[in-house]
Amino acid sequence: MRALITGCTGFVGSHLAEYLLAKTDWEIIGMCRWRSPLDNIQSLIPEINNGERVRLVYADLRDGVAVREAVEQADPTHVFHLAAQSYPKTSFSSPLDTLDTNVQGTVRLLDALRKSDAEIHVCSSSEVYGRAKTIPISEDAPFHPASPYAVSKVGADLMARHYAEAYGMRVQVTRMFTHTGPRRGDVFAESSFAKQIAMIEAGLIPPVVKVGNLKSLRTVADVRDAVRAYYMLLTIDPKPGEVYNIGGSHTCTVEDILNTLLSMSMSKIGIEVDPNRLRPVDADLQVPDCNKFKNHTGWRPMIPFEQTMADLLTYWRDQVKRGAPLQR
Repeated sequence: MRALITGCTGFVGSHLAEYLLAKTDWEIIGMCRWRSPLDNIQSLIPEINNGERVRLVYADLRDGVAVREAVEQADPTHVFHLAAQSYPKTSFSSPLDTLDTNVQGTVRLLDALRKSDAEIHVCSSSEVYGRAKTIPISEDAPFHPASPYAVSKVGADLMARHYAEAYGMRVQVTRMFTHTGPRRGDVFAESSFAKQIAMIEAGLIPPVVKVGNLKSLRTVADVRDAVRAYYMLLTIDPKPGEVYNIGGSHTCTVEDILNTLLSMSMSKIGIEVDPNRLRPVDADLQVPDCNKFKNHTGWRPMIPFEQTMADLLTYWRDQVKRGAPLQR
């Protein structure tokens, strides 16, 4: 078995590679850009250097020739397409780059896989539902994207299912709701909070956490539960063309997340709303109905919310301790 993970050096991709290395005997091929930082896959570097089950291939999703060559080199039996321009806030200032990477990039990858019989996972997002009118959100809820990023994920979602129907490819789509943990990018609220707390504890910035919209409702999963779900998706009776919601079991506001993290610090810390951290439009009701995926695979989230938050804060404390250059 050979797993191709696009975006292997990213937050989710690095956790998935570690999971597959520990839980399977598969060969793991990570697709990344030549300039991608390798910080997230430090634990994999010995295997990469020794040629032991893990190797890298290089391609940018905006380069169709490179993507095709990477797929040919990998010759995968399983594909986890996780690479994306994944920052909703960034997409407001870079909408065309977001659309090229996420929509056309997905098409380039699927075209390169047209002759393959691999099991393929295309990672969409709960952001496609956007400003949902009712919760919990099921897979047949209407799309109402609230950012260029979300629009791009609608396009990738629909193209993935089109390739399954039009060309008989073994493509499945997931719409993962909020998932976090160690290595989560600091452009996301809960990771930004944890980073700021760690910096405050170290005396690097004043004792005030800057925040955006605290009233949005989120259902939070741990990234390590998420990658286990992705593995199960492609290995338990895969159903080409299907789409699944996946999410955690802990629902709370962003303010609740902040208060949980603050409760884990001994420092006295204030809160200040920063207008620059507010999106022009926010997806504010992100609560999933995951019964379709749970019933099909038996997957359940296992890691408690409090553990996820503690591990996230520990990650940022370690970053501060080792002297990583951090911007508030």
